[in-house]
Amino acid sequence: MPNRLKAFRYIFLGIILLLIHCHSSVYGQRKVMNLPTYDYSKYHFGFVLALNQMNFTVKVKDNLNKIVFDSLQSPDIFADSLRVLSVNSTPTLGFTIGIISNLRLGKYFDLRFIPSLSFGERFLDYTLLRYRYNESSVVDMKKSITSTYIDLPFHIKYKSKRLNNVRAYVLAGVKYSIDLATTKANKKIETNQKIVRLNRNDVVFEVGVGFDFYNGWFKFGTEIKMSYGTNNLLKREDNIYTGCIDKLNTKIFQLSFTFE
Repeated sequence: MPNRLKAFRYIFLGIILLLIHCHSSVYGQRKVMNLPTYDYSKYHFGFVLALNQMNFTVKVKDNLNKIVFDSLQSPDIFADSLRVLSVNSTPTLGFTIGIISNLRLGKYFDLRFIPSLSFGERFLDYTLLRYRYNESSVVDMKKSITSTYIDLPFHIKYKSKRLNNVRAYVLAGVKYSIDLATTKANKKIETNQKIVRLNRNDVVFEVGVGFDFYNGWFKFGTEIKMSYGTNNLLKREDNIYTGCIDKLNTKIFQLSFTFE
């Protein structure tokens, strides 16, 4: 896990350096405006490649440390009873691919529809207090949750005035997400370990910022976006891993590269 996060930081730093280089190159060629009529088209298409970092916002139940779970509620832990001390979420890197459909609404506004397929994995980390034969000990348990999302987002994009071959923008919107991996998880039978299941559908609000760079053949963009789910994704079952959580919402950071 630390290696993945370290690699993500190196990639992010590389993108920042690339932006600085492109920005300097653009100013070194101020007199050449690439694709001068590009933004007057009513609509255009493209594709997006992205790195994502899926995570959860975890809200545990009130008086968590006072809730006692018996052995039937924790089949993969050998104990007479248990208490949950804490629950945290650990993100990992994934990737996203999608198709861009862009409709020009005005000089500075666009409507964008970007159906995408996102792959990722998250972990729920539990710290448990185990009681066995009148003795207690602390146990750490990690649960992996994989997701394969079909994302259907609509964004309003507000663009700055074009400065030679560079244009900055901000965007905001909402998307409907369907997690295909939940269907597979619900059909999966595990005898030794209990898995944490999620609800399939989510409605997500998104905000982002980015830069568009115009070259002689196409428009290349870089974008940073945050996504916040509104639905409680937790599928409740009678076990320690869902019984200690009140709400579980998705939270995703995404670094995108667009080609239009």
